Formats: sequence, C-alpha cells, structure tokens
Amino acid sequence: MLPGPTNVPERIMDAMLKPMINHRSADFTSLLKSVTEKSKYLFQTKEHTLTLSASGTGGVEAVAFALVRPGDSVVVPVFGEFGNRLSEVVELAGGKVVRVNAELGKIPRLEEIREAIRKTDRLKAVCLVHNETSTGCAVPYTEEVAKAAHEKGAFFAVDAVSSLGGYSIPVDKWGVDICVTASQKCLAAPPGLALLSLNRKVAEYLKKSPPAVRYFDLGRQLEFLERGETPFTPAIPLYYALEEALNMLIEETLERRVERHARCASQLYSVLDAIGLKCFADRACRSNTVIAVNYPAGIEDGQFRKRMSEDHDVVITGGFSNLKGKVFRIGSMGDVSNAHVQRTSIAMAVTLTKLGYPVDLNKITGMLASAG
Repeated sequence: MLPGPTNVPERIMDAMLKPMINHRSADFTSLLKSVTEKSKYLFQTKEHTLTLSASGTGGVEAVAFALVRPGDSVVVPVFGEFGNRLSEVVELAGGKVVRVNAELGKIPRLEEIREAIRKTDRLKAVCLVHNETSTGCAVPYTEEVAKAAHEKGAFFAVDAVSSLGGYSIPVDKWGVDICVTASQKCLAAPPGLALLSLNRKVAEYLKKSPPAVRYFDLGRQLEFLERGETPFTPAIPLYYALEEALNMLIEETLERRVERHARCASQLYSVLDAIGLKCFADRACRSNTVIAVNYPAGIEDGQFRKRMSEDHDVVITGGFSNLKGKVFRIGSMGDVSNAHVQRTSIAMAVTLTKLGYPVDLNKITGMLASAG
C-alpha cells in the first residue's frame, strides 16, 4: 500500500516475459504506436503523447527543460516536497521561480496563484503539482490555473505523477499544455517509464527553441516518434508492461477507475476517522491516491510500520523531510480494491492496539463488513 511502486497485476508482469526485440524493428514500431495511441485515452487528448524510459522525476525534468530557458519567469505553487523539487529543476533549467507557498497539509488559495500570475512580468510558464505525494494534498482547481496562465500568454504544465488515472485530468479540455505521469502509480505498472502529453503549441516551441539537453529533448523524441522510433534504447519489457496496463485501463474505463480510487479512499478515510486518527491534509484538499495520517502520541513510526509489514504483510511508508516520523502515508492507487482497504484497515487497527493505542476492533470490522 505504498504511494508507488504499487501492486502490479499478474497479466502486466507476464507481458514482460515476451522475447526481446530490436528497437529499430517493425515489431517495436508497432509496440510504440500501440502505447502512444492508448496513452491518449489516459490523458484524454488528441494531440501528442510520449513515453520516456525514465522515472517520473525524469519526466518532470524533461517538462522543465522543454519550457524554460535561462532568465524565464515561472510560477510554481509549493505545498510539499515535490513542489520544492519542481522549483529546483526549473531553476536548474535557468528559470526564475516565483513560489506561491502554502503551509504543509494545505494548498495555496486559487486567488493567490492568480495574483502571482498577474504580477509576474515576462511569465513563461506556470508549473503545478496536481497531487502532492508528500502531504496527501490534491489540487481541485487545475482548470482555473490553466485559464489564468493562458490569459497571461504563458504555458501551463502539470505534474500528475501520483494522480493521473486515479483522477481524470482531461488535458485538451482543461488547456494543459504539457502533462507528465509515471508508470508505477495509478496505472499499476512497474516503475521506469514516464508518460507525457504535449500539445502543438509546445511542439512548435520546441522546434524554434530546442532545449539544452540531449536525452530529455522532447522535440527530438517527437521527431523520432514520427518514424516509429525512440532516439535512444528504450526499456522494451516495460513498454510491453505499459501496453498491458493501458489495455486494462481501457477495459475498466477511465471513469470507473477514477470512481474506484475515490471509493477506496473514502473507505480508508472513514476507517481512520473511526479509529480516531487525524489526517494530515486539510479536508478540503485530501487526496484520493495518497493518504497522509498524523501519528497519535506514543506511536513510533519505525515500529508501527515494521509491525504492519511483519505481522500483516501490509507495507506503508513514512513521511518526508520535516514530516519524517510524524506521519505515515498509504497509497490508495493502481490496482487498489475493497480487499486492499479491508486488509490495511484491520492491520492498522490491530497494530495500533498492540502498541498501546486503543481501537474498538468490533466497530472497525462492522464498518468494513457493511461497506461490502
């Protein structure tokens, strides 16, 4: 129950057993075409999609270097570790970051972001983390930020690494110029691939102003894609896995997958409330894919998570940086189901009881039974 990597269904694992092929062959061209076209369903776009052999962080770096040139001003809302990382990579690309900060566990007010956009001269881009994995906060106003960015003539980029597929982010409808996610989160595929959507405006910009990178040059990626290739050797077994993960998404439908994520998150939040634990994220912005929970007094992080793993075979994770030892995080994403929710809930309740935090186990089991 990590916020990535997530559990990988057997049929996706089996897809990686296919024989190795030449990445300059017709076989790989067919595979790449399949992955590219099926990714459009995930992003809800009719424009370009790309797959990089890289982690989600590699995809975020590719986005920053695609849009930002030395001296450009970029607005970045920062409300956790991944907002900080996004700011840092924009600065590495030479950008001048205008941060819109919020207290951990909250998100900036929409009007604060709009004001920063209005006041920033020569604004090149607005880059938004949709779902902050470190705090369990999700942004409900992505479309509105896109509109504000475009009114200022700026690009709008979204880091949806830990949310796309668990949330619907229709990039064409909302005006997201470039969006990035990763294979090991809501798609329930193995880690190692970053998926991106980018529109014609970004593609034309890349032709006029190529980024000062080689591996993460998205313009070069697009050029090779036109002839059914990638510029460099791709992680071929992961492409097979991704194709199968996208097949499963299409079979389930995006609508039902988003609803499943919301339902499982709601069940987990209800159990946490019943146990008496306080979620770290403000209720107005609580995530459906990453649930961050404050530790009650007397419960030690390492001991709690060790007992969860050893006694119940349920693996969760702790907090980042200033939140280390203060919160634990549950990934409610990918292949998550009611069975996962029930097992995790019982494991939490029993472990807390054994560590001296009283939980009414009958109440929790009754709740779970009534939830189906």
